[in-house]
Amino acid sequence: MAKIKTRFICAECGHEEPKWYGRCPGCGTWNSLSEEINIKKTKKNGCRQVVSQPIPITQVSDASEERMITGIAELDRVLGGGIVPGSLVLIGGDPGIGKSTIAIQAASVIAKKQGVSLYVTAEESVRQTRMRAARLGVVDENLFAVAETSLDQILVHIERLAPKLVIIDSIQTIFREEIPSAPGSVVQVRECTYCLMQEAKNRNIPVFIVGHVTKEGSIAGPRVLEHIVDAVLYFEGERNHSFRILRAVKNRFGSTNEIGVFEMGERGLIEVANPSEIFLAERPTGVSGSVVIAGIEGTRPVLVEIQALVSASSFGNPRRMTSGVDYNRLNLILAVLEKRVGLQLGSQDAYVNAAGGVKLDEPAVDLGIAVALASSFRDIPVEPSTIVLGEIGLTGEVRAINQAAKRIHEGTKLGFRTFVIPAANSIQCKDIPGINIVGVKTVNEAFETALGVKS
Repeated sequence: MAKIKTRFICAECGHEEPKWYGRCPGCGTWNSLSEEINIKKTKKNGCRQVVSQPIPITQVSDASEERMITGIAELDRVLGGGIVPGSLVLIGGDPGIGKSTIAIQAASVIAKKQGVSLYVTAEESVRQTRMRAARLGVVDENLFAVAETSLDQILVHIERLAPKLVIIDSIQTIFREEIPSAPGSVVQVRECTYCLMQEAKNRNIPVFIVGHVTKEGSIAGPRVLEHIVDAVLYFEGERNHSFRILRAVKNRFGSTNEIGVFEMGERGLIEVANPSEIFLAERPTGVSGSVVIAGIEGTRPVLVEIQALVSASSFGNPRRMTSGVDYNRLNLILAVLEKRVGLQLGSQDAYVNAAGGVKLDEPAVDLGIAVALASSFRDIPVEPSTIVLGEIGLTGEVRAINQAAKRIHEGTKLGFRTFVIPAANSIQCKDIPGINIVGVKTVNEAFETALGVKS
């Protein structure tokens, strides 16, 4: 017999309560508790359990895990060098951004190199999946496809085929028959993901699950879903633009700072080997408010154009807007420029954009943003062959940044010859031949070097 019990679960943090509350006691979110029916059965559930025994950690093999190379270099970079057997990877992103495309491309490569790959399509028919595979040119006899939404049946297919890779597209449409809740509910998403995690670990099979996102851009379902999986990959970019950025926000087997850059074409996602060249391809010259900076994404330096527009405000409160950079960081830089440098920006609208859809969250881009703002405000263009780097302090000083030499080497590859960097970093990089390195201690010095004027 099954015992039915009603409970309320928070969609944000997974907190459970026996009765409904307007505000979640766990995370404080309003109207996030949803009613679910909990069934406790006397017999075992559908998840395969393996009994393990504790052993001394000294007896555990310390050999490095052999990864499965997908052949998609940008995907392998984000995963930390390839797919780890037995890992559970969650891929999220807006509709139509390329989640299913990269999943079926990876499954096809594994099918050709390693053996059978299983693609579970829970939202389309097998024929539709075949049409997509043919369009992308990834049809292979070892790539198996099945249209199934029942987790129990999916586990049967996994046991029968013993695939090298499993793709679940998508987790919000998979359900367990023992749970009376609708597919996509908090309980269904959590329990199905947990069972897939057990299957991945027990059989040592990597499993990729595709997840929808909410209007706020987070994975739909409880936050506990991201705690269950080994890696969480997010696709960023606009559907109307061809470039896509794959970013790891969680990775138990690699860095969470790596990004992969792709271009969406007729044959699927194409790797971009040199993102810096792509991001600067349409950069205007001789225009004020444009500055090039060198950011670090994991181990890769990336050159990005910072665009700023400063104009007199027509309203009582000036507008501040950002795209790709932190809004609060912009306000901090504006305050420093007005207080320490003397630029009267309090009555000016300020707009800052990182061209190419890149998101920059490191303080090393502060000085580049400040110079772009001053360039637009004074209508003085920055020399096109100049890169500006540095962190700005509240007293107007320019502080040292990490991996300055690597950023400079990336700039020299694309023809940049002048680098405005913190004075503390200039000592380390003075031996690089053929370029002009200018070390600055204050924002005023940076403006004098980059714009040719004193503040």
